[in-house]
Amino acid sequence: MAHVVLMVPMRSELRPVVQELALRRSSSEGPVVHTGRRGDVDVTAVLAGVGTAPAAAATERVLTGFDRVDHVIVVGIAGGIAPDQAIGDLVVPEVVVDGASGTEHRPHRLGPEEPAGILSTSDELIVDPAAVTALVERGVVALDMETAAIAAVCERHDRPWSVFRAISDRAGDGLIDAQVAALAGADGSAGLPAVLRLVARHPSKVRDLARLGRDMKVAAKAAAVAAAAACADVVAG
Repeated sequence: MAHVVLMVPMRSELRPVVQELALRRSSSEGPVVHTGRRGDVDVTAVLAGVGTAPAAAATERVLTGFDRVDHVIVVGIAGGIAPDQAIGDLVVPEVVVDGASGTEHRPHRLGPEEPAGILSTSDELIVDPAAVTALVERGVVALDMETAAIAAVCERHDRPWSVFRAISDRAGDGLIDAQVAALAGADGSAGLPAVLRLVARHPSKVRDLARLGRDMKVAAKAAAVAAAAACADVVAG
């Protein structure tokens, strides 16, 4: 039996993964881990946390803590910057680049999608139009905060890895700014008191937050469906 581990940054991204693969929580204590099976493949989904450092640490724990991991799949949402992207569009990049160091990582192809474009990983919120334009000119199609960090750990441990992201917001939409980004906790969840304080100061944010929530749900579902289907293609190493 092959064993694939899905690294999922946020709880909102984890829920559709658990539903799509009919996974069960392995324990009510400790790290958030769900397990199950897709065809002849054992599947484990791990809540990795938001940002490069938490994601790298979680991946290190996975690869040193499990007896066997045949493949790692990063699953979740991404910010779109390529022209003509729609909410829920799947991102299966040819290259993942660390935005801080410039280091490039190449995912293992998994599933029927043809890899295309560059996914850029950074802890920095990039909203400046000039910076976005520069990334587009380099071939970047989407942004996230974890994939390059997870890839680096996988490569250090000589484990194949893949990534399935889907577009949840676009640079030109203006839905995510520093104030909205600050709402997210370590697992991506937004605390109600912080949300209420924000909308009390900026009532117009209510509509934006509602739209962002709907779009994130669509994207998380699309990424989960693609990753779940790809699990069956993993073979034992």
